[in-house]
Amino acid sequence: MSATLQSADVRGAARRLAATGTAVRDAALEQIALGLERRVGEILAANALDAQAAAGERPAIRDRLALDPGRVADLAESVRAVARLADPVGQTIREFTAPSGIRIRKLRVPLGVVLVVYEARPNVTVDAAALCLKSANACILRGSRMAAHTNRVLVDVVRDGLVEAGLPADVVTAVEGGHAELADLIADPSTADVVIPRGGEELKKMLLRESRIPVLAAAGGNCHVYVDASADADQAVAIVLNAKVQRPGVCNAAETLLVHRDRPELLARLCAELEAAGVELCAGEDAFATEFLDMKIAVGTVDSLDAAIDHINRHGTGHSEAIVTADETAAARFCNEVDAAAVYVNASTRFTDGGEYGMGAEIGNSTSRLHARGPVGLEELTTTKYVVHGDGHVRA
Repeated sequence: MSATLQSADVRGAARRLAATGTAVRDAALEQIALGLERRVGEILAANALDAQAAAGERPAIRDRLALDPGRVADLAESVRAVARLADPVGQTIREFTAPSGIRIRKLRVPLGVVLVVYEARPNVTVDAAALCLKSANACILRGSRMAAHTNRVLVDVVRDGLVEAGLPADVVTAVEGGHAELADLIADPSTADVVIPRGGEELKKMLLRESRIPVLAAAGGNCHVYVDASADADQAVAIVLNAKVQRPGVCNAAETLLVHRDRPELLARLCAELEAAGVELCAGEDAFATEFLDMKIAVGTVDSLDAAIDHINRHGTGHSEAIVTADETAAARFCNEVDAAAVYVNASTRFTDGGEYGMGAEIGNSTSRLHARGPVGLEELTTTKYVVHGDGHVRA
């Protein structure tokens, strides 16, 4: 375990945070937003150091890493958006009186301590801290070395905001180090109550393989757009281009285009439009199994809706899948039979995002089934507790 974590009282901070009211946590979020705005120059200077070190990386990685004044302003606004959301902690999910006469309430409560492991995504530092704070969870942040300078400043901003609001700084604690240090963290079940990966499939697989802490597998996306026989051509072009080109290095970008064999003219148009936008077209089983996170896309034809569904369920990672169709029956079957956290009818996969879903932000997109699936926001960072009242009741 890192020296930073050994010297931190994360569990104590979690207990204290769980006892606070919504107003205190919202005040801390406002202090964090103000700190981001006030220290934007310092944040960008640190980010420039990380960007310089990553100059040889793929464009998609450099894009995920990069911050500019607009992106920092967006981070501050996302923190305020989280503060404006309803507090899930303490919400009554169910309340009833049992035949025995005891009164039972099922409530939302914090998970406790959340360990977030993420790659070259400095925005996750702020998003994870804000969501954990609002949901009364302490968090341990383990970002990548590639964003180390940026993450250090962002964590300082967050911790300073917590102290300004009268909360312990250890509500948000960052750790660094390589694979050996991470292995030590996840080998100890007392480190955290859940670990959430925010990165590619390899990170997810490693944590699922090695962690003794429960893993909420929020990871990569091998996402598809299927263009059905009845698809509107203009809609198909707009959706495919947006899903692939708008931001190719993120997990909800499309990695495979499937087109019904009865639409060869539309396939030719789509391929021409993608190539004109700078996208490299790929084919074959290896391509269909690849999450490119780049200006590349696998392209194939299918004989039927059934074949498209089979292909997606075989190659997809359960993230986001889209159909472009004018056939309501085909749309309904696609939604019912495709195995994914999010399915889209006549819309881009790029919408799978906590901000777009009204969550303010997200820690990641869960491709698990337990206990959450899809964007991980405030409710997904809670569990439940039964509170039972009696009046001297004993069980017969």
